[in-house]
Amino acid sequence: MRIAVTGRNGQVVRSLIERAAAANVDVQTVARPEVDLARPETVEAALMDLRPNAIVNAAAYTAVDLAESEPSLAYLVNGAGADAAARAAAKLKVPIVQLSTDYVFDGSLDRPYREDDPTKPLGVYGDSKLGGERAVSAASDNHVILRTAWVYSPFGKNFVRTMLALADKREQLSVVSDQRGTPTNALDIADGIIAVVRNLLDRPSAQELRGIFHMTGGGDTNWAEFATAIFAASAAAGGPSARVVPITTAEYPTPARRPANSRLDNGRLVNIHGVHLPHWQQSLQGCIGRIIAHDFQGKGAR
Repeated sequence: MRIAVTGRNGQVVRSLIERAAAANVDVQTVARPEVDLARPETVEAALMDLRPNAIVNAAAYTAVDLAESEPSLAYLVNGAGADAAARAAAKLKVPIVQLSTDYVFDGSLDRPYREDDPTKPLGVYGDSKLGGERAVSAASDNHVILRTAWVYSPFGKNFVRTMLALADKREQLSVVSDQRGTPTNALDIADGIIAVVRNLLDRPSAQELRGIFHMTGGGDTNWAEFATAIFAASAAAGGPSARVVPITTAEYPTPARRPANSRLDNGRLVNIHGVHLPHWQQSLQGCIGRIIAHDFQGKGAR
């Protein structure tokens, strides 16, 4: 099975590459500078040249705060870039998996969001990703849109690595406690994507496999509790830790508003695709161990 993936250094792409061998999958990446979602005209031809069995559009503009000051680039990458990838899939007659986000919702519900709940992005990033969803849906009937949230991994820029780097320098950190969601390991996302693609290829006429699905880890928490769990696991592995002081969103203003509720209901993915990601606490342990070994080996706990 050959999957063409946009991007090369993102968390999900690196996770797909890592998981591919064990799953007997050939992952072929297309990325900058040759292929750039900000130049959609470069995307379609590159994907078609690979002749893949499926396409995964994992590349995206993800700088949530910066997007507020450069919306044109965010809309170009997340909207027009996604459209170009989907048009390539349609011409090749192969499925496309589009990665999306909890930021398409405003976070005002008091329960986990389902796929058919009304979308209402709070900022440019979420709106641009919603535009990408709509572009993919319009360009190809053979699509799956996977919304995920709070992504972390042993590599790249993410909350887990940021917290550990800060704890290596400080004894106390203030972390927001009034935003809830589910930390999701990119390696688990990669496993989920591969399983979904296999289903799409094995059952090409099963329309119920297509459409929008939510895919996050199990359980939920808030950022302060997540940070506390990170430091507990790090300390147990001989890595840095810090005391967490819970604060409100109002005490930590940012250019872009965040959803207070980022919880996503994964029931449809489980029922239709049979894909169930592990609980966030289970997946966190192995990730922490890898980060400690790579970034802090020999330093000892502070």
